[in-house]
Amino acid sequence: MKRVIVLTVLLAAGGLSLVVAGLQGQGQSGQRGQTPSQSKKVPQIEKVRDNLYWIPGFEPGTPDFNGSNTWAFVMDKGVIIIDTKNPGMGQTILDQLKTVTDKPVTTILNTHTHGDHTGSNEFFGSAVETVVQENTKAYMEKMPNFSADKAKFLPKKTFKDKMSLFSGKEKIDLYYFGPAHTGGDTWIVFPALRTMASGDAFGREATPLIDTNNGGSPLHFHETVAKAVAGVKNVDVVLTGHGSRVMKWQDLVDHAEFNRIFLEDTQKAFKAGESADQAAAELKMPDKFKGYNMGRLKENVGKIYVELQKTTVEPK
Repeated sequence: MKRVIVLTVLLAAGGLSLVVAGLQGQGQSGQRGQTPSQSKKVPQIEKVRDNLYWIPGFEPGTPDFNGSNTWAFVMDKGVIIIDTKNPGMGQTILDQLKTVTDKPVTTILNTHTHGDHTGSNEFFGSAVETVVQENTKAYMEKMPNFSADKAKFLPKKTFKDKMSLFSGKEKIDLYYFGPAHTGGDTWIVFPALRTMASGDAFGREATPLIDTNNGGSPLHFHETVAKAVAGVKNVDVVLTGHGSRVMKWQDLVDHAEFNRIFLEDTQKAFKAGESADQAAAELKMPDKFKGYNMGRLKENVGKIYVELQKTTVEPK
């Protein structure tokens, strides 16, 4: 009988502990106006290079999507984070950072305007400096997350073509090479680490999302990626916007080639008088790209056709 009573007490205590823990978790998720993430999994932080860390957008092995990949660069005086995932992920990002450093977040670099990359900027407060390409700020001004009383979270520092932050081993170079995924894609280079973050201009090995409503260009996408390949030197590692692994420089070179071939084949079909549906059905990429996700093939052919129909220049 005594054993039964003791077991009952222990079970009750355990249940109470779980309830308390659950309530504590709910309290944390609501900080600074954040809403809890719908993901059931917490993306675990991983070390990529010295003082450079990755908080994945997808939890490996699950379908849980938390927004963009987030990259954190731990400096002597604070932490720089690249992209902040969906709304509600701020506390998760901070909790993961606390496992590797006790330094505060001082700067946010957003690779572009989309909410799965800027959604948790607000969590870190208006005192944290945010830096973006000037076109991206203009796009952000149209978003509910940065309008009315939330305009205080808009970036206060922008650049046009290139900007360098900090110096020595902590130097960071920001580049804009033209329209691709959007009209304000920032390429972020850590020279001392021979590493570059590409945002969604190289989001993953796939037909890319091209947001023409925010300046993205199906006609110039490949040119912009090629300019990044030609314009950035001494980089070995590429950190993508949504990929599930760290990429090599050659992967970026291949990405430029993929988009060039995709455009050229579509232009040929357009010039031959084929419909967009015919062009999409007949488009065949070289075998070296068989690992690419072609989910946006038809969509991107359609966008190329729309742009070609707008231009007065004879397609090549």
